[in-house]
Amino acid sequence: MAIFETSQAVRANRAFIKKTMSTKLLEADHEQELAIAWRDHGDRKALDELTTAYFRLVVAVAARFKNYGLPMGDLMQEGVVGMMQAAQRFEPERKIRFATYATWWIRAAIQDYVLRNWSIVRLTSTATQKSLFFNLRRLKAKIQGNPSKDLSREGALKIAGALHVPVGDVEDMDARLTSGDRSLNAAPGEPGESEWQDLLTDERARPDEHVMLTRDAATRAKWINLALDTLTPREQVIIRERQMQEDSVTLESLGERLGISKERVRQIEANALSKLKRALLAQVGDPVEAGLIAA
Repeated sequence: MAIFETSQAVRANRAFIKKTMSTKLLEADHEQELAIAWRDHGDRKALDELTTAYFRLVVAVAARFKNYGLPMGDLMQEGVVGMMQAAQRFEPERKIRFATYATWWIRAAIQDYVLRNWSIVRLTSTATQKSLFFNLRRLKAKIQGNPSKDLSREGALKIAGALHVPVGDVEDMDARLTSGDRSLNAAPGEPGESEWQDLLTDERARPDEHVMLTRDAATRAKWINLALDTLTPREQVIIRERQMQEDSVTLESLGERLGISKERVRQIEANALSKLKRALLAQVGDPVEAGLIAA
C-alpha cells in the first residue's frame, strides 16, 4: 500500500533531518543530569534538551523502514513518540546511555506503525509472525538476490530454518507481501464486468438451512433432557461431567468427589449410557442416526 508524500512534506522532512544532524550530542554526565532532572523534578527544558539531542536516532531508524511504502514523515513522527516513551521510562541510575535505551522504543513504535498501516488487513498477531514480516524481505534478497521475485521452495525452507518458523508460514507471508491489497470493487476482467466481490462465496448457511439446523438442535436437546430425566441424580452428574463437557473429568477425580472408587464410576457410567440409549430409542428410534450418540 504505497503512500506518496507531497513536495511540501518532503521539504519539511529534509529541514527536520538537517536540523537533527546539526544538533550536538550530549556528554554522558550531562545526559545523566538531564534524565534525573526530568524524572525527579519534571523539568521540561531538560526533557527537550535530552530528546532533541537524539532526534538523529529517530531519522536513522525510520530510514530502515522507508521501503515499506509509508511516508518518511509519518515514520519519523512515530519514532519521536517512541523516544518520548523511552524518556518516560528511562532509569539513569542503571548507567546506560539514553541512546541505547531509546533505540529499542523508537524501533518498536515504528514497527507497530508499519504493521498497522502497511495493509488494510491485519498481517500479524504474534511475535514470531512480526519477526517474519520484518525479516522476510531481507532474507529473501540474501538468498535469491531479488526480493520482488516469487519465493522458491528451497528459499522458503532456508528462511523457515533461519527464523525457526513453519515453511507454510513463510510462503503465506511472502504471498501477502508480494500481492498487496486488492479492492473488492475491482473488475477481474474487462472494465464494466462483474467485480471481485461478486465472485466471493458466502459460506454461511442459507436462511432455510439455518431454520432447519436451529429446529433440529432444539429437538435433540429436548430428547436428551427427557432421557437424562430417567437417570438417578448420581448418574446424571457422571454423564454430564464425563460425556457432556468439552474437557471431561477423569474417573479418579470424579470418584473422589462422589466418595466412590474410579472403577465404580466407570460401572455407573456404562450403566447410565445404556439407560440413556434405551430412553432415546423409545423416543427417536436409532439415536446414532439421529446424531445423539456416537456409533
